[in-house]
Amino acid sequence: MSATTVLHSGVTIKQPPPSQTNNNHNNHHQRTQSQHSAANDVLKLFTNPLPLDAIFNPKSVALIGASEKVGSVGRTVLWNLLSSPFGGTIYPVNRNPLRRSVFGIKSYKRLQDIPDVMEMGIDLVIIAVPAHAVKEVMEDCVEVGVRGAIILSAGFKEVGMEGAQLERTICEIAQRGKIRVVGPNCLGLQNPISGLNATFANNLARPGNVAFISQSGAMCTSILDWSLQANVGFSAFVSIGSMMDVSWGDIIYYLGDDPNTKAIAIYMESIGDARSFMSAASEVAMMKPIIVIKPGRTSQAAKAAASHTGSLAGSDDVLEAAFKRCGVLRVNKIRDVFEIVELLGKQPRPSGKYLTILTNAGGPGVISTDALIESGGQLAWLSEDTMNKLNAILPSHWSHANPIDILGDATWETYAKALEIAAENKYSDGILIILTPQSMTNPTKTAEAIAKVAKKISKPILASWMGGKAVTEGRAILDAAGIPTYDYPDSAAENFTYMYQLSV
Repeated sequence: MSATTVLHSGVTIKQPPPSQTNNNHNNHHQRTQSQHSAANDVLKLFTNPLPLDAIFNPKSVALIGASEKVGSVGRTVLWNLLSSPFGGTIYPVNRNPLRRSVFGIKSYKRLQDIPDVMEMGIDLVIIAVPAHAVKEVMEDCVEVGVRGAIILSAGFKEVGMEGAQLERTICEIAQRGKIRVVGPNCLGLQNPISGLNATFANNLARPGNVAFISQSGAMCTSILDWSLQANVGFSAFVSIGSMMDVSWGDIIYYLGDDPNTKAIAIYMESIGDARSFMSAASEVAMMKPIIVIKPGRTSQAAKAAASHTGSLAGSDDVLEAAFKRCGVLRVNKIRDVFEIVELLGKQPRPSGKYLTILTNAGGPGVISTDALIESGGQLAWLSEDTMNKLNAILPSHWSHANPIDILGDATWETYAKALEIAAENKYSDGILIILTPQSMTNPTKTAEAIAKVAKKISKPILASWMGGKAVTEGRAILDAAGIPTYDYPDSAAENFTYMYQLSV
């Protein structure tokens, strides 16, 4: 246990891009963004006066339902709070009158039993008790001055009318006490920057600059497990549940003001307060890219989503138009979310849509070109200087065009030199490097060389090491160097276009 966690017990291509036009566009964009932000600051003052700092950065946390029972949510959450330092005080609360401590830490029967709580209050209460017991807990929260709460419990509007009424009652109690509530029916949230792990997930996400918000706890745990293997970090990791109080708009506004968050990815099953979402997304998307995967495009899927969250999904056509209007990028595949999150977390966004493709095989280059153009990107024009430099290092029968086919006998030295030259091309906004395992090309040494050169390049770099066992080590080297690596180059090309779309 880290000493920084304090326990109450005392343990403390086409044509070159028109740069001048882009500059004018950017200046106009910045002026519009500033004006829009000022207007929304006023809007937020009246519509959302209660901050979420108590939830994301608490200095005191009480866990209702703390337990030592193996396999219980209360045990897992307490262990996560203790195992990951966040710099705050932890108060276990267990209603068993015979229970005096949990994991050796003094526990309390009720919030009111915590010393000085009426004077000091509690920043965050995590509620891990059955649904029928939550009402009394929330009343206690109001009495002692709790500022924020996370309700992990299920059994509310997703189970029917009786659960919906219970949820409304609890919400009214929380509003009376000016308590912001995340959930119910959620996994909790993590702040990897501070170290807060207020979830019952198995691990804490790595620190990063992308925030992930999900209505599905299972999607959270899947993304989390993948991210640890892919070396992807997050600035915030939030399971928002059925949104009794805190909604998409609240979270988006908060993350929009968070300096650690550079992009926001969302898994959404129901939009909830559409006006709040539209207002927040329209403002924040001007400064930070927002990506949404929203299932329910078919009537059958919409019904499945409703049974899961207890909320109606809404017209998909209307939602699609709303996303476009407020500048949100919608993707339709889970794979896209994983890949875009990785790309946003590891590489800078391109300044334009012009991509250079560097490959040792013509076929993958052609396929990637199709994917690039069809998704809205363009091949970068090769300048005269770039052509001359490539002619000096490549065989006479190289492609002499973009894609830059450096041929099947390309060595790791050839790849490294060609990458340096391609990166200097002023008409290129990003580079996709494709490698197919051939006798003269060493995938591992090539990856090592690429990783070294990439440190000096400010443009986004993507890679596709095609194959199986022969390229496994090379892929790992590129991933460790922060270069997203794809099984198929057409996916990489499409993701470059997504990045560009998030930049305009």
